[in-house]
Amino acid sequence: MNRRQFITGSVAAPATAALAKVAAALPQNETTKTNAMKIVVLTGSPRKNGNSNHLAEQFIKGAQEAGHEVFRFDSAFQKVEGCMACNRCGMDGPCVLKDDFELVRPRLVEADMVVFATPMYYFGISAQLKKVIDRFYAINGQIKGVHKKAALLMTYADTAKEEAEPILLHYRTLMNYLGWESVGTVIAPGVWTAGSIRNTSYPQQAYQLGRNL
Repeated sequence: MNRRQFITGSVAAPATAALAKVAAALPQNETTKTNAMKIVVLTGSPRKNGNSNHLAEQFIKGAQEAGHEVFRFDSAFQKVEGCMACNRCGMDGPCVLKDDFELVRPRLVEADMVVFATPMYYFGISAQLKKVIDRFYAINGQIKGVHKKAALLMTYADTAKEEAEPILLHYRTLMNYLGWESVGTVIAPGVWTAGSIRNTSYPQQAYQLGRNL
């Protein structure tokens, strides 16, 4: 080894070691941004401070900390009409209904993950969220069979596990039809009045679900 090679090697080694230390010290989300996803969160509660909305907020907080891009669509505060079964879209085309679904439509097509956050209303998904899901029909050709991840955040007042099954069955059937991968659910029973979920472990579960993506 000549003198020039020796000097170059002597300088490079400490520099490489220093860079390695800097990389190790970076927050986890800084090292995983290459795996960042586009996530759409669809909420269904008409209560701004409702329990399922709080779960959505905690999930979003965790997902954003992990470096993911999140678009939230509050179905109850947008004007979205129910599907009319006119079939003008042909399951993959423009919808004759020109409303706020147009705001989320391209986001759903581009999304790497879709999250459904809903309270249980009369043993089912809230009507506000269901109208948005029904309008998936017009983008069926662009989202069915396309690998996307999904999650369900659900709250209900009672504590009987069997009462959560109708929504869980709907969610599983939807995942099976679309060919999407469910990466988790947070099912929170026993919460009724607005804010009562804050005294439970469920918000932390939603946060961790988003943070660990």
